[in-house]
Amino acid sequence: MFLNLIQVALGGAIGASMRYLTNVGVMRWIGPGFPYATLIVNVVGSFLMGVIVVVLSRKGGTQYAPFLMTGILGGFTTFSAFSLDTLTLWERGDHVTAAVYVGLSVVLSLAAIVAGLAIARALA
Repeated sequence: MFLNLIQVALGGAIGASMRYLTNVGVMRWIGPGFPYATLIVNVVGSFLMGVIVVVLSRKGGTQYAPFLMTGILGGFTTFSAFSLDTLTLWERGDHVTAAVYVGLSVVLSLAAIVAGLAIARALA
């Protein structure tokens, strides 16, 4: 358990640094106006999650999942985990649950940020 925690922490530091560098690089390259960096991070992270899931399962490398998937990709973007969870539900044939999960994730996350902003602004 402790070794897994170390792997996640190290991978998370790497992934978060990669996300920061992506944000800085895209902002310098394209500029502000549209959240291109977030879009790029989410798409690339989801693509890499798909590749890593298949490679680790076929090569018997699931011991690297905490470092690669939860750590690096989790630090880079949690959207990749959301994408994997949704696709897993869909591939199991649980289409309604997948759709409800997507809907609830988007609506509740947007509601939560509105609530957080409102509370913080009211207290500030």
